[in-house]
Amino acid sequence: MGAADVVPGVSGGTIAFISGIYEELLQTIDNIKFGLLKTLRKEGFKAAWQKGNLSFLSMLFLGIFISILTFSKLIGWLLEHQPILLWSFFFGLILASIWFVGKQIVGWNFKIVSSLVLGTVLSYYITIAEPLGTSDSYVFLFFSGFLAIIAMILPGISGAFILVLLGAYQGVLNTVNQFRESLASGNVELLTQSATKLSVLALGALIGLKVFSGFLNWMFTHHKNMTLALLTGFMIGSLNKIWPWKEVISWRVNSKNLKVPLMEKNVSPMDFSGENHLMWAVVLSVAGIVLILLFEKLAAKKPV
Repeated sequence: MGAADVVPGVSGGTIAFISGIYEELLQTIDNIKFGLLKTLRKEGFKAAWQKGNLSFLSMLFLGIFISILTFSKLIGWLLEHQPILLWSFFFGLILASIWFVGKQIVGWNFKIVSSLVLGTVLSYYITIAEPLGTSDSYVFLFFSGFLAIIAMILPGISGAFILVLLGAYQGVLNTVNQFRESLASGNVELLTQSATKLSVLALGALIGLKVFSGFLNWMFTHHKNMTLALLTGFMIGSLNKIWPWKEVISWRVNSKNLKVPLMEKNVSPMDFSGENHLMWAVVLSVAGIVLILLFEKLAAKKPV
């Protein structure tokens, strides 16, 4: 989930869904309430820990945190130097995920089809929205974290892409890299600065996660098929963002004073100006599909 969340256009929620932990994640977050403090006071730490399913949650978030620290630099490099190959792999991931989630929908009717169409249209228009300007204020970071985490737990809507739309993605990625580098170098000033920014972002994310998970958990409990259709639509619409071959329409200058794409449009690999890496793109797309199939088999064997 952490590796997926680093990539604009790919949702960690998709990975959670195909690995079979999505509904448990929503239920666990929704169940973290003030009643846990009462359990802690009356029955002790162990009882509160078990009631909150905090072993599951702590291991999941630890894995996400380590993955983001580990892969942020690699994925940043791939986005800059090998974007076609990276997007091709994730295109295969999302294609297989659409099939995986969609096949769980039963009893198709007008409401379910409408939810599928709504999710597709909404997700598509998010992918073509123009990014806002950048800001380094703590209020902006909190707001960015709040919105991005909502997208991160929605299969098909990328939290990283929401950060791109808000104009916060490059700054957040730089802060993560600074945090990792300051840990390695022992630079206390840089560590304090980057840790403070990440803490504000994380606080916004935690509050957003708590607020939104309850609504999603209710939707899964009372309108599961409509919710699955909506999530499938989100993934279908996101394919527009993940298409590997793009032509730059406009540019922007990033925090390092480098010229980077602002708006892009999809083109055929045959019309792509430059090396289209078509053979490797197909290979990596198939690899993404195979990976999802392996995830599905592992999820099916997951102990109850």
